[in-house]
Amino acid sequence: MKLRSFGIVAAWALACSSALALGNSDDKAARERIGATYKADASACAKLNGNAKDICLAEAVGKRNVARAELDAAQHDSPRARAKVADEKAEAAYTVAKERCDDLAGNAKDVCVADASAQYRRAKADAKAQQRIAEARSDARADARDAEYKAAKERCDSYAGDAKERCVADLKARYGK
Repeated sequence: MKLRSFGIVAAWALACSSALALGNSDDKAARERIGATYKADASACAKLNGNAKDICLAEAVGKRNVARAELDAAQHDSPRARAKVADEKAEAAYTVAKERCDDLAGNAKDVCVADASAQYRRAKADAKAQQRIAEARSDARADARDAEYKAAKERCDSYAGDAKERCVADLKARYGK
């Protein structure tokens, strides 16, 4: 029995390590694609002059940063990772908007920069709020799951002997306790 259990554990560990290695190679390939796209976008910007070049480069950098954040969020799906994507999008949009404002002068430029700043702050606040909402939902799910476990454990108390032990073991397996 011990050998069989060891064999199952060894096979599972091998499968997990293979999946992690595959995941790392996929991650590396995705990061290389992002880098290659950025280099192509940046080289296309080299043909431009003046502020048009600055806008183009700001767009390329923003696109790269957002793509990296989205890749990280796809790998580590969490409220924090999703908030990072929203932050990167806001940062990229703000940087490009400020560059576009450089084409203007006087009061029009001041208004443009103020509008860009307001949109940036709004986007950052929305990202923060969404993160807090997601974390609150996650906490609520955990609390509900704990309450369900406690209620089910109470039901197990109505049994005696082996039946109670099986009931508790089943609960622990089901709820990961």
